[in-house]
Amino acid sequence: MEVWFVVALVAATAVLWFSLRQIERQAASFRDELLRLRQETQAALIAQIGQLTQAFNQQLNDVRATLQKGLADAGQLSARAQENVGQRLAEATRAVTEVGQQLGGLQEAGRDLRSTARVLETVLSGARTRGSLGEIALERLLADGLPQGGFELQYHFRTGAAVDAVVRVGDKLLPVDSKFPLDAYRRLAEAETPEAQEPARREFARAVRKHVDDIAEKYILPAEQTLDLALMFLASESVYYEILLTEDSKGNLGDHCRSRRVVPVSPNTLYAYLAVILMGLRGLQVEENARRLLSHLSGLQVDLESFADVHSKLGTHLKNASQSYSEASARLEKLERSLALLAQGTLPEAAAELAEPKKN
Repeated sequence: MEVWFVVALVAATAVLWFSLRQIERQAASFRDELLRLRQETQAALIAQIGQLTQAFNQQLNDVRATLQKGLADAGQLSARAQENVGQRLAEATRAVTEVGQQLGGLQEAGRDLRSTARVLETVLSGARTRGSLGEIALERLLADGLPQGGFELQYHFRTGAAVDAVVRVGDKLLPVDSKFPLDAYRRLAEAETPEAQEPARREFARAVRKHVDDIAEKYILPAEQTLDLALMFLASESVYYEILLTEDSKGNLGDHCRSRRVVPVSPNTLYAYLAVILMGLRGLQVEENARRLLSHLSGLQVDLESFADVHSKLGTHLKNASQSYSEASARLEKLERSLALLAQGTLPEAAAELAEPKKN
């Protein structure tokens, strides 16, 4: 009986020894598998992070190159705009100086013209002759004061009305009429007594008011791209000053012109108006350059917003990669604990249950 007990004990010991050897071999195999899994996970994460870093650097370099090019273009455009502004200001200064010099010459010429004004008014007794002279004088002044294409003679509106000239101010039109009521003015100038001057002045005022009203109604047409005013060109300086000084029962003629948005101009004052219009046209060119600069800056802002979007997406990818690495590390720690339990003699089923990841 004792022999069988010893044999059974030896057999049990052998079975136990073989079981422990098998568990050790399984634990060694499991440990190798965990090590291989860890190395593969680390290699995959390192490769993914390297790819993301390379993509980020490439996109960053592209955005940096775009930003540098945009800033260089904006700087060049700004420099050109500043240079153009400086040139325009210098040209405007020269133009103002030239206007002053030419106005001085015109004033001197005006003094000479006053001596021949009465003779000229006597010669211009016909309405057709007066109109032709006014149109010729207006054409010469416009050609001298504005660039080619800055004005147009005998412009026809869709209403059928034809104005003597229009000045192009950007996409707007400034009508200019060259007719003047010389007959009524001649009767006023020829009146020698106050009794004769009074009715002649009333007749002159009525003629001027009617002419101003006709200009306002026929030529100030915002629907046809005209400005909200018109010029009434008076080829005679004496008629111009008489309009500014004459008053009747309805008030001053100059006030009536302003109320109807009709500006009376003489040869002397028209040139000053043209100089101002010319500077305004140059200012529009400067404004166009500034608008182009703002357009380039807007494009640069779009590039910056695109870079911000790329940066945000890249941050999201890096965050996801970091989260995956943390989860893999947690699983690896669980497997290492399971391996430790197996090494301590825990049954393989229990070890496998502990090593299995939890399902969400």
